[in-house]
Amino acid sequence: MPLTQTSPIVRSPRSLREAWVALAGLSAVFLFEMLDNSILNVALPTIGRELHASTTALQWVTGAYAVVFGGLMLAFGAIADRFGRRRVMLVGLVLLGAASLATAFVGTATELIAVRVAMGVAAAMTTPGSMALAFRLFDDDGLRVRATTLISTVGLVGLAVGPTAGGLVLAVAPWQILLLVNVPIAALAFAGVRAGIAADDPADLHRDPVDVLGAVLGTATIVLALVAPTLFVHEGTGSWTPWAATAAAVVAAIAFVLRERSATYPLLDLKLLARPLVSSGLAYKAAAGLATAGLGYLVTLQLQLDWGWPPALAAVGMLPQVVVLVAGGSLVSPFVRRVGLDRAAWLSSAAVVSGLAVYAVLGRLGYVWVALALALVAAGLRVVGVVAGVNVLRGLPENRTTIGAALVDTASEMTSGAGIAAAGTILAALFTGSIATANWTAAQTAQFRDAVTIAGVTLTVVAAALVAFGIVRTRRAA
Repeated sequence: MPLTQTSPIVRSPRSLREAWVALAGLSAVFLFEMLDNSILNVALPTIGRELHASTTALQWVTGAYAVVFGGLMLAFGAIADRFGRRRVMLVGLVLLGAASLATAFVGTATELIAVRVAMGVAAAMTTPGSMALAFRLFDDDGLRVRATTLISTVGLVGLAVGPTAGGLVLAVAPWQILLLVNVPIAALAFAGVRAGIAADDPADLHRDPVDVLGAVLGTATIVLALVAPTLFVHEGTGSWTPWAATAAAVVAAIAFVLRERSATYPLLDLKLLARPLVSSGLAYKAAAGLATAGLGYLVTLQLQLDWGWPPALAAVGMLPQVVVLVAGGSLVSPFVRRVGLDRAAWLSSAAVVSGLAVYAVLGRLGYVWVALALALVAAGLRVVGVVAGVNVLRGLPENRTTIGAALVDTASEMTSGAGIAAAGTILAALFTGSIATANWTAAQTAQFRDAVTIAGVTLTVVAAALVAFGIVRTRRAA
């Protein structure tokens, strides 16, 4: 009698403690994503001096990473669902370690940008997988929320301490150390994922051919959509370049949709986006990304340019957001248990929109209102950042979870860029003269404050519409 080969049955962990090795590895992945740009931004002036880099080159040191990371997440999410989430993540971690190690040999700004591009590719291979693997590690939704909260807390701690740690390191060591620190982080993540997560079960993957044309069109759409907001902010609405990039993004998006609707094996089955849990989760995540990025951009300009705070004091002024993001992790799971996943998603999204509305209407009246707005947005973001992603993955087939996580990250990245672009465009349209000059006239001060109010209200209305759409879709799911 012939023997049939069956996949081994792997019992799901019954607590976070049982899965600590895997969670340590996945937390290290998210730590890299959050720590990377925050710690590097502090070193940009030093990098510019030592590498004789132009302003444009310095912008691309951080921008190249963000654009490549955002542009490739969808493609690598689809690849991971076909060829193995664990396998793709391990390859990405090796690439991350190698690219970070190459920093030690960088001698020009061009070489550093090339290193940042490679790190962006590695981030696109690893970051969506961290959420997908954490979701699949457990069968219980409560444990999934707790695991995702733990992973995001580690990353947010990195985001909070990154600038301070980077400044201290620069006082005693060369700037290359700030990127070389990714080498031990990648090694820790590799060891944790390899030892703590079972190899991919072929039954949990799908073998549809890769939609290469769809991947190219999807990547082009996202890259152009991420580049266009930056061009609007830096070149203004009077330049043809940002409008050309926007038009190209729209054309690429239309071509991508047409391709995915007609392809036998699409990169992204658009029917998945119509699922209520998926569409509502993406709407909540998009609203949070739009509000958070727009608020951070406006508050930073207000504190330093309008109120005249020095950069160090302005950094202290952002502390309410940092404290709530880091300390609020312990409250996420109790809150979700009390109100449920669906209500937690829309309530937290509504808190983000409320914080933005407080800033738009009352922010000009004093710092206490700015601090309240920052705290409200951070509290809502702390919950929705976990719950919206879990809801999206709950609404997808098991063999599509990584592309689902990639969709969540892509929605956040694109709306963050849109939030900054919208705020920057409104400021550029209403403020006369150079906004960076000192000693504004009374008319310029009034223009700035009116522009901040209009930008804040505009972002609030758009974010509220996204949340309202999410609530409607959530009720349909129920």
